[in-house]
Amino acid sequence: MLYYEKAGWEQDYRRIAGVDEVGRGCLFGDVVAAAVILPEGLIIEGVDDSKKLTAKKRDALFEIIMEQALAVGVGHVDSAVIDEINIKQASRLAMRKAVEGLAHTPDYMLIDAEKVDLPLPQLAIIKGDANSQSIAAASIVAKVTRDRLCEGLWEELYPDYGIKIHKGYATKLHREQILALGPTPMHRRSFIGKILAEQMTLF
Repeated sequence: MLYYEKAGWEQDYRRIAGVDEVGRGCLFGDVVAAAVILPEGLIIEGVDDSKKLTAKKRDALFEIIMEQALAVGVGHVDSAVIDEINIKQASRLAMRKAVEGLAHTPDYMLIDAEKVDLPLPQLAIIKGDANSQSIAAASIVAKVTRDRLCEGLWEELYPDYGIKIHKGYATKLHREQILALGPTPMHRRSFIGKILAEQMTLF
């Protein structure tokens, strides 16, 4: 998990930021990105692609990452902007915000299969969250941050949609609630238009 980090350290990069996002495929809520700079040589046992971990394991690792990291930045882009500029550009914007939110400017970035619009040396890694500890740490921070919003604030704002259960993804329950109640201001219109259109043809 430190293969790419070691290559960076060998090139004299000292502050290597891993960058990743979550919520790209959701119908509801922000896309959330995180950037994490870990100390050189640190190994955190159990850090992996956040999708492979249980919620309990992610929460435990989140606390360790927040404690051990040299810097952590988080970036959010809301549904209105996602609809305006598209999800790919919104994901990139969230990543840029996350990097800009770091207390230390990184001298190198490892990114999960994307490019961040900043004039910094960077490497896009396919399946980066499974191959780089820094990116995996960022995926955990982003996932836990977003899940806590789903379970807390967003669930309170819209209690009838099951946000805390499906986290904004297009489950059967979620689609049914959108059709029964209509979309909220936090739903991505560009994503749900197809669902609503498909449903209309059934009547």
